[in-house]
Amino acid sequence: MPIATINPATGEVLKTFEPMSADQIEERLRTAVDGFAALRRTSFDQRAAWMRAAADILESERDQLAALMTTEMGKTLASAKAEVTKCATGCRYYAEHAEAMLADEPRGAKAVKALRAYTRYQPIGPVLAIMPWNFPLWQAIRFAAPALMAGNVGLLKHASNVPQTALFLGELFRRAGFPDGAFQTLLIGSDKVEAVLTDDRVRAATLTGSEGAGRSVAGIAGRVLKKTVLELGGSDPFVVMPSADLDKAAEVATIARCQNNGQSCIAAKRFIVHTDVYEAFAERFVAKMTSLVVGDPMDDATDVGPLAIEQGAIDADEQVRDAVSKGAKVLLGGERPYRPGWWYPPTVVTDLTPEMRMWHEEVFAPVAGLYRVSSYEEAVEIANDSPYGLGSNAWTNDPGEQERFADDLDAGMVFVNGMTTSYPELPFGGVKHSGYGRELAELGPREFCNIKTVWVGEAGATRAGVHVE
Repeated sequence: MPIATINPATGEVLKTFEPMSADQIEERLRTAVDGFAALRRTSFDQRAAWMRAAADILESERDQLAALMTTEMGKTLASAKAEVTKCATGCRYYAEHAEAMLADEPRGAKAVKALRAYTRYQPIGPVLAIMPWNFPLWQAIRFAAPALMAGNVGLLKHASNVPQTALFLGELFRRAGFPDGAFQTLLIGSDKVEAVLTDDRVRAATLTGSEGAGRSVAGIAGRVLKKTVLELGGSDPFVVMPSADLDKAAEVATIARCQNNGQSCIAAKRFIVHTDVYEAFAERFVAKMTSLVVGDPMDDATDVGPLAIEQGAIDADEQVRDAVSKGAKVLLGGERPYRPGWWYPPTVVTDLTPEMRMWHEEVFAPVAGLYRVSSYEEAVEIANDSPYGLGSNAWTNDPGEQERFADDLDAGMVFVNGMTTSYPELPFGGVKHSGYGRELAELGPREFCNIKTVWVGEAGATRAGVHVE
């Protein structure tokens, strides 16, 4: 894929960029090492001041930055503005809380016959961040804010279709006052990732993206014994039980499926509904999906804009056609419009079976699969019958069912009577083919720290007894 800004609403190429040369990459690697040496010596108070300054920049330039994101990947302008605001909130959250999250933790000195014993969290160095286009600002910030507050530095390899957003990110933290090299953008294609990741100066990597990209990066990192955090695909279930508030469930289901034009790893994609309320929910859900306005993402009246890349529209069309050819029924949408740009309409498909691609594949478009089940057990069985395990949603007002779903849904996150989303305060990540490791909360900054054990005894004292490693 060329490194270029291409308007997904029209398919027009607006601006192209040359990939960085080997010399340019080398310069940024050297700068990252120098930046780490400088940043790790700074205090939490100093980093917090710079992080708040970054939040100030985001807030002051929100409208221009939002318009840039909408132009590059097609999300609605309202959604883009909300994303910028969320990034500023995330920066302020880590400015306030990182020091406490990374404070030394006592470890029971008496039990290990020490004067003091504790865990210390220390930064490890430059981290390669490989980020996707769907939330081009937030995905990078939710790594950068905790990583920089921990004293690490970042090298950003962003998606090739959001280069101008990537360049903004490459300057943001320097503008806020962080040392040169604290966070830099590498305008490179995927063919250069291996060389950067295997460079001894790069200590770890984080990736948000496809399952295939995750496997590739994890394999490369494994060969050179470097840690990775992976947030990959998702095909989140949205289970609706008889006690649920159906009006609210249908309203949230529509948002959960069509947020970001349907292009979110944690979007609800499989709607699993108990037969006692299936017809009532389906009627409400289809009505809500029908009411969505598809159009110019710059228009405030628009609910759903184009898909970000042409292949996304092709893939969604093929997945729906495959389901229909094998007996599925389309309750809404299901036809790719003939117009410039990369569009796919809000779509609801039912009567799905395991032979269909939609049963096991992630659909990265505003396409909902609707499933009828006769019991709690069947709902959980279908919900867990997926290679993915990122987020999940369960709608029930039965306290017993709420506890059972929290236990039984095989996912990194379970949201009951609400929509899966990311908060700085909550750990974020998945299981199975959705990846491993956690972002956000206190786990985010700790993922890329040396978790160092420190044991301090009396001067001149020795520990008696038999030692067993």
